[in-house]
Amino acid sequence: MLHVGLRVTDLERSFAFYSALGYAVLGGVPETEFGSLTMLQLPDDPFVSLELVHDPARPVKDVSAVNHLVVQVDDLETTIADLATRGVTAEAPAEPGPGIRTSWLTDPDGYRIELVQWPPGHPAGMTAADFG
Repeated sequence: MLHVGLRVTDLERSFAFYSALGYAVLGGVPETEFGSLTMLQLPDDPFVSLELVHDPARPVKDVSAVNHLVVQVDDLETTIADLATRGVTAEAPAEPGPGIRTSWLTDPDGYRIELVQWPPGHPAGMTAADFG
């Protein structure tokens, strides 16, 4: 998969939120049949992973088709503290599996985002070993 395109109601508000998560603009396409497209990437990613799709005539009315997005972090506690200084509130951390730490937050349109800190030595993503 290359990236996910999320429709957003207010581009500036959404960009401020995703910037607080660490995303930066790589580029954009001002006019498409979907609206304007703003391509975002995380600092350590070589590619775009999130596209903000904005058309003022088509505000977000339902986010139920997207269950959640997941962003990997190196240090969950530090990330949560940093987000708080930027006005983004994350839920208290939980440990859903051995050594896996997660927290949840919600973007301005209501999309849920899971922050994940893998245990030391875990690959940078889920593998078959996580289900074995």
